[in-house]
Amino acid sequence: MTDTTSSQRRRTRIAGENRRLFLRLGVAAIVMFGFGFLLVPFYEQICAATGINNLLQPDTVSADNTQVDRSRTVLVQFDANLHDLPWRFQPQQRSVRVHPGELVHVAYDVANTRAVAITGQAVPSYGPQVAGQYFRKLDCFCFTQQTLAPGEQRMMPLVFVLDPKLPAEVTTITLSYTFFEVQGRSAARREDGGKS
Repeated sequence: MTDTTSSQRRRTRIAGENRRLFLRLGVAAIVMFGFGFLLVPFYEQICAATGINNLLQPDTVSADNTQVDRSRTVLVQFDANLHDLPWRFQPQQRSVRVHPGELVHVAYDVANTRAVAITGQAVPSYGPQVAGQYFRKLDCFCFTQQTLAPGEQRMMPLVFVLDPKLPAEVTTITLSYTFFEVQGRSAARREDGGKS
């Protein structure tokens, strides 16, 4: 009988320890879930306070707050290239003179010369390379892939601001876009007859 009693006591003690462990683990899981849930707003507040990786204020807000430096003029030249893509692609104007901090609107013209829909992606490059750090694109066709129907022509806008912190020795910037065909998207469109 003593073996049965001690066995029951041991089972009762183990069951009590298991309940306490389960309760502790449940509380730890709730605390971790709460911490994960609150991490995003906490991160956004830190970013807003420090100005680092600010997700709450897009470039348009910072562009509205820049001061235009009327004492300087920078020549921005536009270049358009195609990489094995049967399109016509060119800027509507070859260059523009800009004051750093000034909001600038320009556009490029593009046309699909093929009889099938084609998807392309524009990739920018800057000359001199350091200018890329100070070139703030607020609206750009390069942000997304562009699909043009057979024979379609389109005007694509570009809105930008040059950061007034642009080094004084940079007086000319060349913004060059190269359009590449997005192979998977264009091939899929050709296979299903351009319906997707």
